[in-house]
Amino acid sequence: MTVLALAGGVSADAYMSPEATSFYQQACALEYQHNYEAAAEKVLQAIQLTGDDALLYTKLAGLYTELDKYDEALAAYSKVAKLRPNDAFIFISIGNIYQTKGDYKQALAAYENALKIFPEYKYNYLNIANVQYQLGEYKACIENYKKFLTAYPNHKEARENLANSLFAAGDSQNAVNVYAELLAKNPNDFKYYSNYGQALFKMKNYEQAAEMLEKAVSADYENTAAHVSLALAYQELERNNQALAQYDVVFKQAPQLHSLRLDYANLLADIGNNAAAIEQYKIYTANFPDDAKGYKNLAILYERDKNYNLAIAEFAKAIEKDKDDISLKKEIAKCYHIQKDYENALKYYDEILAKDSKDLQVKTDKAIALHALNRYEEAIVLYEDILNWNDSKLIKDNLLTALMAQGNIELDASNFSKAAEYFEKAVEAGTKDSTAYFGLARAYRGSKMNEKAAEFYEEAINMSPENQLYSEEYADFIASTQDKEVASDVEVEVTEDMEIPAVVVQDNTSKADKEQAELDAQRNKEFIAIADENFKSKKFDDAVRNYQAALKINPSDEVTLLKLGNIYKAQNDMEKAVDFYKKSIFVNPSYADGWFNLGLVYANNDDIAGSKECFKRVISINSKYAYAYFALALAFETENNKEEAVKNYQKFLEYNTDETQVAPVLDKIKKLS
Repeated sequence: MTVLALAGGVSADAYMSPEATSFYQQACALEYQHNYEAAAEKVLQAIQLTGDDALLYTKLAGLYTELDKYDEALAAYSKVAKLRPNDAFIFISIGNIYQTKGDYKQALAAYENALKIFPEYKYNYLNIANVQYQLGEYKACIENYKKFLTAYPNHKEARENLANSLFAAGDSQNAVNVYAELLAKNPNDFKYYSNYGQALFKMKNYEQAAEMLEKAVSADYENTAAHVSLALAYQELERNNQALAQYDVVFKQAPQLHSLRLDYANLLADIGNNAAAIEQYKIYTANFPDDAKGYKNLAILYERDKNYNLAIAEFAKAIEKDKDDISLKKEIAKCYHIQKDYENALKYYDEILAKDSKDLQVKTDKAIALHALNRYEEAIVLYEDILNWNDSKLIKDNLLTALMAQGNIELDASNFSKAAEYFEKAVEAGTKDSTAYFGLARAYRGSKMNEKAAEFYEEAINMSPENQLYSEEYADFIASTQDKEVASDVEVEVTEDMEIPAVVVQDNTSKADKEQAELDAQRNKEFIAIADENFKSKKFDDAVRNYQAALKINPSDEVTLLKLGNIYKAQNDMEKAVDFYKKSIFVNPSYADGWFNLGLVYANNDDIAGSKECFKRVISINSKYAYAYFALALAFETENNKEEAVKNYQKFLEYNTDETQVAPVLDKIKKLS
């Protein structure tokens, strides 16, 4: 930095004797010879003869500055400032010295004093901006760089400093604009590729950011910040191998840069290297124990691997750090639900609904959990509320199941009036299950409403004439009404022979002994095997009948539900296909095949948005599910989103194992590109 040491003219009342003038002239000659020590001595001799003289003190200050005797120089300039208080350049010289010493606050005060005295001197804006930048006063320094550039638009250093100030202030868009202008004007002399690339990255212009950052690390391989941003840019562009290479460089240069471990772990998880990802997440959480994101991402990885106990433990840690993150509570509730730990799932469902009482998905999950715990009354209230907003066949089916289950509970307790209410609701809702009519007949019988009891016994028998229990009990009822000696209090019990429908996702653990359970499991396998053969032979009606027989034994078998959906899809009955696919993912929200087939039906029905959501869900469950990427690519292609289509076709090729598909997909990519 050049320090101004301007002498100016001698004040009107100043006088220098001939002898003092001689010393001054000798000092000038010695200064010309770069003999600053001797020159300073001559000036001091002149001052001894003349006293306070602005010219002599200005010269002395300049000589001390050349000798790096900044304190002595400042003392001399202070004398001058008292003698010539309206000389702006004296204060600029003082500011230069403070700036050289790194005392930016004092430098700023001096420059601002000069500005008050001589506002027309525009070059001073550069001085002020430079020290404001050093003080981190970016907003102010940006304004002063702009004022300076208004007067000196071609000043390259000032424009570079403006760009760097904008970058430091986080104004990435304007920083990018100025860096682009500088690069265009001076492509061979541009040296800010690192900042330019990082600003582009913040603007999410990852392609151009990578280009600039590649040049930055090529020019300065030790620039760790540039390597970091380049790794992240490659990661965003899904250029995973290049991203991994950059992370290797970063951690060799800065092994303690643990703040980057989270992004690194995310990349490892995305490419399926779960073991390495887990280790990186653990390093991150050890170093940033208060950041919920580390625990959350680790939990999601465990959840993806179906290690729900570990996922729950990590979600719990994340919730402890961020108690207001509803998404975390949804995830931990889902894990508990999948494990059939409905009590713990309910605890989180209640917390979520306390924050957002209109979340239909959470209400649905809560209703199912209550249903699975046989808390039918509470489940019924929720099912009815959900149906006010979402006319879902699945919810209707579950509601009917809960109504009949609670009706049977009331029957067993001889609460005939309440039992009748539940069965009546089921009948009014349009159930075709004869159990509801039979239960209603029993409730009316218990309430001594014999005409209605007879009506519903007959209805139940008409619906299921093969059910011997119905006929036998109806005959007993008829006999009892004709017997004058019949007891006044009629007891109605739910017998073991009665079939109570099960909720689609309920855990129906058999109460029979182990031998019976094994027999049921064997029968289930046999029904499915017969159904599979019928399906292959396109005997669809027989296949449906056998699959449904299997579901009576195990109603929560998502694979069998999927197969029923496939039959209806083959018969072009898309409504029933969708219904069974939804049932398959309802009983197991992590069933990737169920989501995939549901997405195919949506695509077939031109519901592109719905199909995309399904295929994305498949990928979130299984990131290597090749055909989900293929189907997603087709969906994007339908929307003419070529970039996303190509990206997903490339992901398909990454995980595809069918060699016959490679050439057609490469051809698609070529045409789209």
